[in-house]
Amino acid sequence: MLDKTKFYINGSWVQSLDGQIFPVLNPATECAFATITLGGTQDAEGAIAAAKGAFPAWSVTSSDERSSYLQKLLDIYIKRNDEMGATISTEMGAPIDMALRDQAGAGVGHLKSFIRALGAMKFQRPLRDGIEGQDIVFEAAGVAALITPWNWPMNQVVLKVGAALAAGCTMVLKPSEIAPMSSILFTEMVHEAGFPAGVFNMVNGDGVGVGTFLSSHPDVDVVSFTGSTRAGILISKAAADTVKTVSLELGGKSPNLVFDDCDVEKAVRMGAAFCFNNTGQSCNAATRMIVQRSIYDQAVEIAAAKADATKVDLPSNAGKHIGPLVSEAQFEKVQRMIQSGIDEGARLVAGGVGRPEGINRGWFVKPTVFADAKKDMTIVREEIFGPVLALMPFDNEEEGISLANDTPYGLAAYIQTGDMGRARRVAAKLRAGMIQVNGASRAPGSPFGGYKQSGVGREGGFWGIEEFLEIKTISGIA
Repeated sequence: MLDKTKFYINGSWVQSLDGQIFPVLNPATECAFATITLGGTQDAEGAIAAAKGAFPAWSVTSSDERSSYLQKLLDIYIKRNDEMGATISTEMGAPIDMALRDQAGAGVGHLKSFIRALGAMKFQRPLRDGIEGQDIVFEAAGVAALITPWNWPMNQVVLKVGAALAAGCTMVLKPSEIAPMSSILFTEMVHEAGFPAGVFNMVNGDGVGVGTFLSSHPDVDVVSFTGSTRAGILISKAAADTVKTVSLELGGKSPNLVFDDCDVEKAVRMGAAFCFNNTGQSCNAATRMIVQRSIYDQAVEIAAAKADATKVDLPSNAGKHIGPLVSEAQFEKVQRMIQSGIDEGARLVAGGVGRPEGINRGWFVKPTVFADAKKDMTIVREEIFGPVLALMPFDNEEEGISLANDTPYGLAAYIQTGDMGRARRVAAKLRAGMIQVNGASRAPGSPFGGYKQSGVGREGGFWGIEEFLEIKTISGIA
């Protein structure tokens, strides 16, 4: 059993002042493999004080100096990438190959993007040509509280920490208590990189305790949170009394519009695979497949076949498969959602409730596909966060767009078509922060975030750094 009960405050690993021991479970075995401490208000207060004390010096460092520190961190991260991948696989169930390549690899990619963006940013510039003595200055906003989830732990930790460090902010990181081990490892890397004491602090805890305390504390200037929309609303309310900047990356129910002029086999197979990836535990997963009626029956068959062919296996095994859900609570939620689809009249064409055949331990679920879903069904309206795909038919372009936009979320949307004119037309009408056409990936450093209840603000590259900056105007200095 790993003992990881200490916090990282003011440059040192310290014992908790008022926390409680908490087990970390392996989702493939349901057994504890480590213990952490869920911190209390005294722990959080100490971390905030350390960050506040370090801010005056760190905030005035040059962008070159901050870039140098980030490069040291990147070099260390790359050397320990395999260790990071193995840690993530154990704590949240990502298959080891995917954990090494995508989960841990996301940290490398984001650090590179922030270093590149920081090198190109001008933190003081004239308002515009022809105007003398009118400068715009971008300054570090202050102490940042960074609250991260369990589903893509290093993706979200590095998106926040890297941006805050680049901006010149100091910070307190509170990772998910369900999957905290990767953040503890990342903290070791930060320490090895030699950041000044107090610039980066890490305290484990739950959302109700440490999360709420950080969000409402008057010495915290920025809150950056990734998680459910429900929790994001609570974070916003907790932060409101102290009028701080709040950045939110929240839930999604992303549509995948499949038109009859695309490569149907490829589009549907890739769309289903994307939905099932990471066992469906991705906020931008394309969980609603909205298919033109002329190819609808074909699409249902392809999606069902893809689900049946998707292997479910232990995360420690090499190969292309999906692992378990992260926790018992998530397992029970996904089971309830699948049952609701059945009860509300959607046609189950693959998967269903219960564990896959031959598996009786661990929080494994069946890749599941529903056909003939209706727009008012629970499986269409609510984020499931499991490998569950719902298919719906549409007759024309306008109806497809209407169904795609008929959601309180607006994180991502996907278009499959052979007509680039249609792709541009539809993309302009979709109310989502990220549109991807025919499987195109987003370039490194592009902004990540959405419309409506999918959040406020953007992460990644220039846009991610700007979330941690204040804007000052200076007039009258020639």
